[in-house]
Amino acid sequence: MSISVETKVGKKRVVVIPRKIAEIVGVREGQRIRMTVQGGKIVIEPIRDAIRLALHGKKIGVIMPEEIEEESLREQEKLPRQ
Repeated sequence: MSISVETKVGKKRVVVIPRKIAEIVGVREGQRIRMTVQGGKIVIEPIRDAIRLALHGKKIGVIMPEEIEEESLREQEKLPRQ
């Protein structure tokens, strides 16, 4: 999807992301963003936090709690005893 919206730069070079664009890319108030200059253009990307990715991100595999527990026990066995 491609959308273009004009806005203007405010005091202290503040730029407001229009609601329609923010909703499309999933940017919410208080969220961190990354701004990059590429070929004379400003690119704004949302920075996804780990919790949001875990809840709403693309799932690439399934792991059961039992598998995590087994791996944890194997790793703990490798630790020196105190």
